Amino acid sequence: MGARSIAALNQLPDKEKSLIYARFIPPEIFERFELPHEIKDLLELKLLQIKCKAGSTDVVLELRHDVGFQDPLLYAHLTDTVTGQIHVLLYVMNDPYAPRYDTDMMPDGKPTEFGIFRRNLEAERAAMKAGLAPGQVRQGLKMLKYSVGIFEEFVDFLGHEVYFIDPLFYHNAIVFERYGFAYQQGRRKMEEIHSGFTDQGELISRLDGSSPFRSPEFSTSIRGRSWAIHDCILGEPFTDVVMYKAIGSQVSVNTFPNAKW
Repeated sequence: MGARSIAALNQLPDKEKSLIYARFIPPEIFERFELPHEIKDLLELKLLQIKCKAGSTDVVLELRHDVGFQDPLLYAHLTDTVTGQIHVLLYVMNDPYAPRYDTDMMPDGKPTEFGIFRRNLEAERAAMKAGLAPGQVRQGLKMLKYSVGIFEEFVDFLGHEVYFIDPLFYHNAIVFERYGFAYQQGRRKMEEIHSGFTDQGELISRLDGSSPFRSPEFSTSIRGRSWAIHDCILGEPFTDVVMYKAIGSQVSVNTFPNAKW
């Protein structure tokens, strides 16, 4: 094939690059939702959309179980690093049969951009009470282990030995640690956050119940910490954390020992 980057893949004919990008869809999704296995059928039925214009350095893939359904089963946004490596900007899986919480939009329909620019507090409180983490509008598919495996095959197919990913929230970073990811940037920040949530840490005193997202018991759970951080308990947004995964390698990084979800 010869193409090793997103930019190079995007120069290929539509049929060829669609087949390649579909390689990182976990096969288990096809089985679970009884989707057609032929990519051309998914494209013709408009269940699969792949945005990968020639000349661009990124690709967006959306897979749905039903045409027109509000949320995709799988949403992935990939781009190239400056050195041509694969960088995952966003990777989301939604259970379409789970209740939806409008944490991604305000009551007037304006997008919240994952709560970065504005927050629908009522929807967030309901989502948190239902067991969701920040950024989620529905429960996930619980298929991350399959996604990591199939994505490694995709990256290996392109001839790379490593890929990068942005954890959008604190809980994402902790979960990626459990799957063998390491930190290119932000490990010290993660360790400082853990220290802040332990006894005598500076973040403990801020879990004062002043909002539903700052309950004192949140210090001991991944999801609780993530909600508190989303509530700006750090005094700043959760940013500047980049992780990477070497193909076939499991790195033992644990910035939150003995964590519970």
